[in-house]
Parts: sequence; structure tokens; C-alpha cells
Amino acid sequence: MTDTIIHVGDVGTIFQVTIVEKDGVTPVPIGSATLKKIYFRKPTGTKLAKTATLLTDGSDGIMFCTGVSGDIDIPGTWMMQGYIEIPGGKFYSVKTKFEVHENLSI
Repeated sequence: MTDTIIHVGDVGTIFQVTIVEKDGVTPVPIGSATLKKIYFRKPTGTKLAKTATLLTDGSDGIMFCTGVSGDIDIPGTWMMQGYIEIPGGKFYSVKTKFEVHENLSI
């Protein structure tokens, strides 16, 4: 994920995850993934699934999705986790927490 302060209603925020081996360092090659998702859990417990895109050719294990209108709809502590299916198995990224901030209203 980019080092961005995220606010309710933001559009265009890039959410990035890396799928790594059990050692926590070595990337899983995900170029052959038949399913690429990034799952989000809102502060209310509601879940959101977004289709992810490879950042490069997949050899680095990195994939991302871009927030669209309506995705980031409440403030608080959110969580995200990547998931892929490749011929060799099914893998998750580590869970990542991030804060969504309120906006000032008039």
C-alpha cells in the first residue's frame, strides 16, 4: 500500500500486497494465478472483495487494486489481505491494518 493518508470517500488509492513464502521474505511467483483478490474488512466487520492486478510479471509476488467511488465509506481501522490461486496452491498475504480518517464537513 502506498504511504498515503486515506480519507472517507477517497478515489484512486492504490492498495498493494505481496504474497511471500513462509520465510516472510521470498516472493511467491504469481504470474500464473487464475484468481487474484484483495479482501478488505471494514471497522464494522463488513467485508469487501476486489479483483487485483499484477504489478509486473508476477515474479515479485506483488498485486494491487485501486479504490473506486463507494469503496472507502467509513472511518476507522480497516484490514486487507491478498489471496491468489495458482496451479501449485492457494496463498494469502499477511493481514495489513490501515486507518481511514474522517473529513471535515460544512
